[in-house]
Amino acid sequence: MEKAEPRWGLIVNPNAGSGKCKKNWPTIQKLLKRAKLKTEIEFTERKGHAIEITKQFIKKGFHKLIVVGGDGTLNEVVNGIFTQNEAEPKSMVLGMVPVGTGNDWCRTFHVPTKYIDAIKLIRDEKTVVQDIGLVDFHNNTFPNRYFANVAGIGFDATVAHSANKLKDQGKGNALSYMLILLKTLLKYNSKPMQLKVGEQANYKERMFSIGIGIGKYNGGGMKQLPNAIVNDGLLDITIIKKISKWTVIKELKNLYDGSFLSHPKIDALQDTTISFAENQLKIEADGESVGQGPRNFSILTKALRVVGSIK
Repeated sequence: MEKAEPRWGLIVNPNAGSGKCKKNWPTIQKLLKRAKLKTEIEFTERKGHAIEITKQFIKKGFHKLIVVGGDGTLNEVVNGIFTQNEAEPKSMVLGMVPVGTGNDWCRTFHVPTKYIDAIKLIRDEKTVVQDIGLVDFHNNTFPNRYFANVAGIGFDATVAHSANKLKDQGKGNALSYMLILLKTLLKYNSKPMQLKVGEQANYKERMFSIGIGIGKYNGGGMKQLPNAIVNDGLLDITIIKKISKWTVIKELKNLYDGSFLSHPKIDALQDTTISFAENQLKIEADGESVGQGPRNFSILTKALRVVGSIK
């Protein structure tokens, strides 16, 4: 008799959480076995590898995937799902055991940080369908990038770029992220930007930062898009205009509860598209540096079923 295919394809990033995943993998593996989840396991070996592994799993007939890693690994798996031609992305189910530094996607979807509870949620297959964001680039200098949570331009992208360098050296953690954030703030200057939000607003001025997304959180728990609803078919957009560094420091605590939106230099909008005139602005998606020169952001409505809840 032919052996049945395992139900779940596991994509494990051993470097996630500055090596925390590698250290805790034996425990996670035991919990997966105890939950009687049938799995096939693949480990990532380099940046971009999770995209390849995801496509291989889907080609083999897997429609259920689990990420064991952080937001960056999740982003790669999402891009693997949406850049393959074997299966309709809406037919997939994606779960996560969070072992990253920020775990911001999990905050929105109430995925527990305790491994045993996250695995129980996957076993029970409690799911919700979420929207997915997409960015393309001027002159096609970088491949289109999908994102499941939040993309950032300006200050956010500059911080992510430095944090990614540290992560690649195996040194990234919550403390180092805060140090990078403060160091970047001291050197950073607002960038000239020209953009159009759907048909409702045009901007041509210096901006401190722009957050565009599906979920509420980024930067390790900052509530940059507090009004975001993950399946309303709209991108939430937070535009922080040119502000002083002292103002940023004063407002930092308000970023964690979303109350910073009341500041007069901040606009909060919702739309299905946001487009940028030609530029060399860096961009991050789900905390990963993914290129520069963004042209257009759009949304795929109710595009992916994920394990979690939006209670």
